[in-house]
Amino acid sequence: MFPTNARHVHRLLKFRHTVWGPVGTAPCSRLVLGIETSCDETGAAVLDETGDILGEALHSQKEVHLRTGGIIPTVAQQLHRENIQRVVQEALERSNVEPSQLSAVATTVKPGLGLSLGIGLEFSQRFVRQHDKPFIPIHHMEAHALTVRMLQPVAFPFLVLLVSGGHSLLAVARGVDDFLLLGHTLDEAPGDTLDKVARRLSLIKHPQCSTLSGGQAIELLAKDGDRTRFPFKTPMGRMYDCCFSFAGIRNQVTMTIIKKEKEEGVEQGALLSCVNDIAAATQHTVASHLAKRTHRAIMFCKAAGLLPPDNPTLVLSGGVASNQYIRKALTIITEATGLHLLCPPAKFCTDNGVMIAWNGVERLREGKGILPPNVDVFYEPKAPLGVDMTAEVKAAAIKVPSVKMKIPN
Repeated sequence: MFPTNARHVHRLLKFRHTVWGPVGTAPCSRLVLGIETSCDETGAAVLDETGDILGEALHSQKEVHLRTGGIIPTVAQQLHRENIQRVVQEALERSNVEPSQLSAVATTVKPGLGLSLGIGLEFSQRFVRQHDKPFIPIHHMEAHALTVRMLQPVAFPFLVLLVSGGHSLLAVARGVDDFLLLGHTLDEAPGDTLDKVARRLSLIKHPQCSTLSGGQAIELLAKDGDRTRFPFKTPMGRMYDCCFSFAGIRNQVTMTIIKKEKEEGVEQGALLSCVNDIAAATQHTVASHLAKRTHRAIMFCKAAGLLPPDNPTLVLSGGVASNQYIRKALTIITEATGLHLLCPPAKFCTDNGVMIAWNGVERLREGKGILPPNVDVFYEPKAPLGVDMTAEVKAAAIKVPSVKMKIPN
């Protein structure tokens, strides 16, 4: 997919050097343009190699998809197509950077919605060929995992839990492009589960939630709810691995909603009187499931010597990581196991061009995955992250000790 010949190698070596200004001036920092279109956010940003954000722009499709009851791939594709030129131009203008000054363009090419990925990739390949710039294909989950290193010095290796609307996984990050996959979702992602529960509860009709995403609505209403009223079971209790399953949680919640609708004598689509309690119970069950599987991953890493003995770190990232209740659940686990929990600020947890540009900076520094502009690249809607270690984790059959999840709302 990425053919290389002698001419390409020569160009790659040329591109790895620092960018110089006019004759007689000092070398200037290398600049990377990042472009993100993996789902429903059109993002672009320009970063220098120290991680300074020189300019960024973002177009969110959230309001459109709220009205349609979920992301429709063809709608997302059209919105990316309509906005990508403007978003990239705004990022460049805000950074006072001309295309000729860029050292490389980094773009999400996997995983994600195929139609959305295609728009970003098509635009980027035209751009790099027009301006003769190297191209850095980016794995979306790798970008989420590395974002924290833009904000503070975090040395490899570290454990990372990535949770979003489309993905959930546990992995050991050993290098910029070196990951050991310990666990992943077997069905749907936690963000998808929260969104579906919110839609089934018709939270868009709630006066406090009309402009919020499903996950945001669940988190808001849960603050005033009693999570103990509906004791949903955490799934996979007898499966001693680090994989996730959220579809079972959603099924439990759906059955409860149907039951309460009958008891209250209301049709589907009406707001239940116990909506806050259902939201609180759902959020707690999702958080507990994430915490228990992460606890096992920590124990596996310690047993296998995959994390440093001094100040081992868990990085929590991805869109769902902005949920404060889930952060508190993971804090309980890291405090119990002696790990240091790091979470990027909420604005860097959701999809954006900054994290893609930073991933490009990290790869540019190490000369990894940098392609000349005329190489054809293809997007991949599904793409694993790193070396799959899930079988080894399952074989270890680690039993996790009980930890009290007393999380204040």
